[in-house]
Amino acid sequence: MNLVVGLLVVVVMTSITVGVMLLVRRRAPEGGYFSDGDRAAGVFGVLATGFSVLLGFIIFLAFSSYDASRTGAETEATIVAQQVQTAQFLPADEASRLTGELDCYARSVAGVEWDAVNAGTLGNAVNPWGVRMFQTARTIDPKSATEQSAYDRWMQQTADREQARLARVHTVEGIIPLPVWLALFLICGVIFVYVLRFADPGERATSQAMLMGSVTMVITLLMLLLVFFNSPHGSGVGRLQPTAMERTIDLIETQLAGMGLATTPPCDERGNVR
Repeated sequence: MNLVVGLLVVVVMTSITVGVMLLVRRRAPEGGYFSDGDRAAGVFGVLATGFSVLLGFIIFLAFSSYDASRTGAETEATIVAQQVQTAQFLPADEASRLTGELDCYARSVAGVEWDAVNAGTLGNAVNPWGVRMFQTARTIDPKSATEQSAYDRWMQQTADREQARLARVHTVEGIIPLPVWLALFLICGVIFVYVLRFADPGERATSQAMLMGSVTMVITLLMLLLVFFNSPHGSGVGRLQPTAMERTIDLIETQLAGMGLATTPPCDERGNVR
């Protein structure tokens, strides 16, 4: 959801609720539907406070998940760059293959896999280049102490990379369960109906519109924020982007050039097998 759509949702929802409020106000009794306005306002305060505490807690949890995805993407990109260096201490043939496959892994993450994450179609699919690297690593027979140390380091970095990938993609299908959404929308409906009971023809129309409009705008903005954190991938302001992995792709090329190595990755620019 981009800013334009979000702004449109806020305007539409506010306009609808304000319109309903002004319509109810025409038939409302003088002084409103509550004989004791202070007591009614106190009850409304309880409703609003309970809703805000619940929504704030859920937003905090959703933001924590969003931050975990962002951190996972950055960690994964960093480990890929480190594995390029580790691979150079392995036997020459396998080192060349692993370097090319690491380059393709990075391109795949920033390309076809990121598109699948944005579209919500990734599912339980694994990165094919991760599988290719595992198959290549199985053929390695380290001889020297340096190769053995590099091989152990490679396997540890592989486990760390896979863990970071899981953190990156865990928000693809959303993190907030349906019962929570139902409860939130039900509470929103209760608050809306309760505010309508404050309709009073003795009050100015602008004051009544402000009463309903301000409540609707705040609730709508908070719900939109929750929607954003629940699905942080895609296009739009603030959405997660493969910036870290794209930076790693450039770093890999710089590293290889600095080491005097020329490796042709077995894939295209987006990580598809040639």
